[in-house]
Amino acid sequence: MKHLRYATALVVALALGVTGCGQDEADSGSGGQPAGKEIAAGKAKGAIRVWAMGGEGEKLAELAGDFMKENPEAKVNVTSFPFDAAHDKIATAIAGRQTPDVTMVGTTWMGEFAKTGAFDPTPTGLFDKSKFFGGAWNSIVVDGTAYGVPWYVETRLIFHRKDLAAKAGVQKPANWQGLTDFAQAMKEKGGAKWGIYLQPGGTESWQSFMPFAWQAGADIMKDGKFTLDTPEMRKALEYYASFFRQGLAPTNLAPEAVGWGFIKGEVGAFVSGPWHMGILRGEGGPGFEGKWDVAQMPHEQAGTSFIGGSDLAVFKESRNRDTAWKFVQFLTTPAAQQKLYDLVGSLPAVQESWQSGRLADDPFVKAFGEQLNDAKSAPAIATWEQVADVLDDGIERVVRGVSDPATAAKEMQTKATAIGTGG
Repeated sequence: MKHLRYATALVVALALGVTGCGQDEADSGSGGQPAGKEIAAGKAKGAIRVWAMGGEGEKLAELAGDFMKENPEAKVNVTSFPFDAAHDKIATAIAGRQTPDVTMVGTTWMGEFAKTGAFDPTPTGLFDKSKFFGGAWNSIVVDGTAYGVPWYVETRLIFHRKDLAAKAGVQKPANWQGLTDFAQAMKEKGGAKWGIYLQPGGTESWQSFMPFAWQAGADIMKDGKFTLDTPEMRKALEYYASFFRQGLAPTNLAPEAVGWGFIKGEVGAFVSGPWHMGILRGEGGPGFEGKWDVAQMPHEQAGTSFIGGSDLAVFKESRNRDTAWKFVQFLTTPAAQQKLYDLVGSLPAVQESWQSGRLADDPFVKAFGEQLNDAKSAPAIATWEQVADVLDDGIERVVRGVSDPATAAKEMQTKATAIGTGG
């Protein structure tokens, strides 16, 4: 989808011109508290149109059916489409003012689309932000105002072959030095061709790298300004690149080949999200379950990971605002969140949903829940897709030895500052 970003940036820029930024129309609240107009009490009525994508979109009609049973005078019409088409579809709808009532939104798109003024601020009194994972809630806060709510989340852990680790005589890594030693032992003593897989660059490699930057005390922004050229960021770039420089991580292994390489024992460990649990269980075959485990991200100054997922937003031009928000509220109830996990394996954004059922019983899932308590999202800015490209390029240049950490950090800062935040 990377080649589409600049075309859609123009579409969104046009939308900004059509609708205005919309930020002055809502009370900014306090720390992203809901501050929009309240909705009416009572059952939902009338029809709404909802857009969703991926596996969640394919199963949303089932959840919509549950909502309509509770609200017999309401009608939810769900349109599902591939994730690859989602960004352009939403951007074009905003520019043409042909939006549905509700849409699913990738967390890294919230800043871009909220800045167009197309989203309705989250209603006062409808949601308690303390019920959600903090990193997830932060993804919907743009310039102090909350837009929509988090729907499902994902974060990253270290998947590792525990049988190879036992052979190598190493335990789960607890810190940066421990992770280096772990990867080295997996290669030299455990029999793996590669001790660990980390994304060497390319689209969204920032999601693989930024946990290490956060762990070092770095951040992308502070007080509205980019902070990419700092000692902490340079330290993280150096550490990340060290795995490739020492031959512990490959530079030419396709991301889609990592799971199979792990199953064959060629890759000793890799950093990834909850979707890989299903891949390993499905492709690993009988007996493979006992050969792998997950570990929390290593601790330096912190043990932070990345938090992603998708949010739900209501458009300002919804013709049935109350029912739209009531449907969004329904989708964030613990029961609906647990059912979404049962249907497609998407992890709930609402913390209470983790306290019972399969979510509470699966030790692998519980490990993701623990990591979600220390996870950060990308900044909710309108230009994030362009800034992400800058990070991806800088990371790859350091990994491949084209640039050193100091030069790369300086260039990332300069380029990101030139792009700006779109504010």
